Amino acid sequence: MGLLDEQDRFLTDMSRLIGRAHDLGFVVTGGELYRTIEQQRIHMREGRSRTLNSQHMKRLAIDLNFFVRDGDRLDLCYDKEVLQALGDYWESLDPANAWGGNWSSFKDTPHFERREGVTARPRPVAGTVLAPAAG
Repeated sequence: MGLLDEQDRFLTDMSRLIGRAHDLGFVVTGGELYRTIEQQRIHMREGRSRTLNSQHMKRLAIDLNFFVRDGDRLDLCYDKEVLQALGDYWESLDPANAWGGNWSSFKDTPHFERREGVTARPRPVAGTVLAPAAG
């Protein structure tokens, strides 16, 4: 699968994730999707990233802002426990999807990415229905 197909699958799943977030009562705004190598170096220098091989540079990662309503106020939420259901949902959509909140050494709860080369579940062609797997 080429990069264009990976990006298409990533954004298709992202639309599902944002829909789920709205269903759960979150207000969602976009953070960062694309980064240049220069921006990535800045993120590393500031301790906001630990790699120069970020999926952001391929447009296969996004940082989202999730807000929780508190009366008339909206509070930005980075709390792993509050966002866990969204992270689990994201990862359930495709084996290639990973949530930064589940990383072992560096928690990055706003971060959602797609990893290339991971065997993906087949996607239905418009107008068709996939049969469930046997077993």
